[in-house]
Amino acid sequence: MSRPIRIEFAGAFYHVTARGNERKKIFLSQRDYARFKEYLEIARERFGCVLHAYVLMGNHYHLLLETPEANLSKVMHYLNGSYTTYFNVKRKRNGHLFQGRYKSIVVDRDSYLLELSRYIHLNPIRAGIKERPEEYPHSSYGSYLARDKDSFVCCKEVFGLLASNPKEASRKYRDYVESGLGDQEPSPLEKLYGGIVLGRARFVREVLRGLSDQQLENDEVSYRKALQSGEDAEAIIQRICVARGCAPQDLVSEENRYARDMAIYLLKRQTAATNRKIGEILGGLSYSAVAKAYQRFGKKLLEDNELSREADRLSRVKG
Repeated sequence: MSRPIRIEFAGAFYHVTARGNERKKIFLSQRDYARFKEYLEIARERFGCVLHAYVLMGNHYHLLLETPEANLSKVMHYLNGSYTTYFNVKRKRNGHLFQGRYKSIVVDRDSYLLELSRYIHLNPIRAGIKERPEEYPHSSYGSYLARDKDSFVCCKEVFGLLASNPKEASRKYRDYVESGLGDQEPSPLEKLYGGIVLGRARFVREVLRGLSDQQLENDEVSYRKALQSGEDAEAIIQRICVARGCAPQDLVSEENRYARDMAIYLLKRQTAATNRKIGEILGGLSYSAVAKAYQRFGKKLLEDNELSREADRLSRVKG
């Protein structure tokens, strides 16, 4: 069975979900909801994570988390592990409570933090449990309305996208969430790239750039081909050929070694393509030849300021 890549870096924003095993309920009493919130508070204190929004449903939950440190796996291991232990002890049961591993999506804060928070707060309405989000007690929406405020919820980031004054931001946020009632627009999660990244093209490229060859070459990784594609390689090669005055098919020639090495460097930097894949794109270069060319060009950039500026210009892409 394929599995998602785990992406962790300092300052990352995530949409995290976990569902009950066999879709069974994970919250059976008011005390269960309260205990899970206690674990959220402890996780914040212990790991320094920031919770921007949450909703606890009967058989699953949604979190909008920020990790100032690269430690999402530690946060989730504590959260799900602690709650499973509590749940099993209370009900004298054994075994898994959650269905597999949690699912995490890396989120472009500037583009999707606001929209995802609304998506989370409207979950009970989409499920037909309540008609209005403020009627549902097990979410962070009350904190955004300055009612039933949870100490472990941070509204500042979302409010900052709306207004500088907290009261005005709260009012605008309420209007924004209510504008989504009855909305038939597709979920923001339908815009995922590679099953794990939600954001603009530039953000996606930055995230993919941080993935290792080993991660992407694993056949068991879900969306592997999509993740390996990154920015369109053809567009990168075309930019280089225009700048260097050569044709793409001429990059294999030693006469165009600088252009070829530039292509290798930018393909490594701007896409998630592996050395093997780059070799195929450039006419059959070996894995080792691509690796050596990348290292060679990197050293040249340190010594040649003009070449470095050219590489910088060619790497600036809109999106």
